[in-house]
Amino acid sequence: MALLDRYQRPITYLRVSVTDRCNLRCVYCMPAQGIRLRRHEEMLRYEEIERVVRTAVGMGIRFVRLTGGEPLARKGLTDLVAMLRAIPGLEELTMTTNGTLLAPHACALAEAGLDRVNISLDTLRPERFRRITRRGELKEVLTGIEAAEEAGLGPIKLNMVIVRGLNDDEVAELARLTLEHPWHVRFIEPMPLGSHVLWEEDRYVPASEVQQRIEAVLGPLSPAQGPRGNGPARSFQLQDGLGTVGLITPWSQHFCPSCNRLRLTADGRLRPCLLSEVEVDLRGPMRDGAREAELQRLIQRAVELKPIGHYLEERGGPQGRAMSEIGG
Repeated sequence: MALLDRYQRPITYLRVSVTDRCNLRCVYCMPAQGIRLRRHEEMLRYEEIERVVRTAVGMGIRFVRLTGGEPLARKGLTDLVAMLRAIPGLEELTMTTNGTLLAPHACALAEAGLDRVNISLDTLRPERFRRITRRGELKEVLTGIEAAEEAGLGPIKLNMVIVRGLNDDEVAELARLTLEHPWHVRFIEPMPLGSHVLWEEDRYVPASEVQQRIEAVLGPLSPAQGPRGNGPARSFQLQDGLGTVGLITPWSQHFCPSCNRLRLTADGRLRPCLLSEVEVDLRGPMRDGAREAELQRLIQRAVELKPIGHYLEERGGPQGRAMSEIGG
């Protein structure tokens, strides 16, 4: 069964935010004081998440990614992984995490059916890591990466958001990891994310500059076949590289025409586009007793509302929710 939007794009990928809570306060994502958290009763229960995913898979979704906030900040996540893994037709189940809470859970997550993880890693310098995250420890992330690798949650992808004057001088150091490990390091252009975080255009670093900086230190990047996944990265490889270097360009070369995803917020709204305020409420109808046909209709409605592009240049970023509430 194919799930197509009005522009004939196949929609195969669902990002599921399981919580709006996070143990970090990254400067490009959240204000220092955090955000107003939703009440417990506002959040989707695991059984409700499973129902949405099961219905969506029956309509054509094939790939699901668990996000947050920080997904491991929610108790019992391994139980949800096992519930989702049991859904027929789900081809891949992955998770994006900041890595600080991963080490104690990596084996259990793999045993429950999680396929792989993406881990945020914006710097290799402990003091800078604390400055970026406002409260984190780099060693916890590095231990989490090691635990994920030992548990078989690979291929491991590392995500670096590049901000000029904050961490842009480390792009070659991060890219060098692909010469030493079979990891896939992706460099992400920052975006204006609404009123919750400071956005200054002079902090923006285009991916073309990132590529030039890497090549000036480590040599040419050749186009490469990236790891299996459903993200928008353009993949490259250094000579003798064990992994790949990915460039994700939501600003300079946006990938909207091939976007294949929907996003389910932790409080049960289905968003057709990360950078749009449009949402379709699933929680309310489900708790009011909506039958399967009605849930399918609501998911189809979200697909039909998916825009052709994000219109960042004209509208700026979303104002209603912080990125940590949407799941990226």
